Amino acid sequence: MAQSKASRLFDRIDQWEFQLCRNSNQALRYPFVRGYLRTVSRLGDGWLWYGVIALIALHGEPDSQALAMTLTATGLTCTLLYKTLKHRLVRERPFISFPGIQCAIAPLDRYSFPSGHTLHAVGFNSLLLLALPIVGLILLPFTFSVMASRVVLGLHYPSDVVAGAVIGLIIGVIAWLTLPQMVQWLLLIVEQG
Repeated sequence: MAQSKASRLFDRIDQWEFQLCRNSNQALRYPFVRGYLRTVSRLGDGWLWYGVIALIALHGEPDSQALAMTLTATGLTCTLLYKTLKHRLVRERPFISFPGIQCAIAPLDRYSFPSGHTLHAVGFNSLLLLALPIVGLILLPFTFSVMASRVVLGLHYPSDVVAGAVIGLIIGVIAWLTLPQMVQWLLLIVEQG
């Protein structure tokens, strides 16, 4: 079976990134690092973001409601995009391609590119930095921890994380630009209801 152009390109890039992945993966020998990054990864499955959205929605003001709805739409957009890309580009995860890399936590899906955890974290955090700067700054260390966890835990190559961050940033900024329309729409509903 012939390899696709994307598969051949990923094979070459994987070889370049292998050493960085292996070196990063060595941090797992420290129990604190392993435990911390596993916890961050599980929270990055969505749990932390669901909590943030719920807290914002509970605030009750139309602007907060609109932001909660925009964050939810952002999450759905991120999910659809990363799943589509992963299933079309089919890049194997580092621990699958290189037996010397340990997988420290079960992946949510099979493929690696782009990092969905990173895409979501950066998408949400960039929107929050623009809409609620203090909240965004508080969550920034978590976002960076999610990004680091993906490589250290053996689940992603650095380029998966970079791609996820770039795509997430674009989605977060687009979401920010649509937020005023969401506020107007919600205010209209409140006035009519």
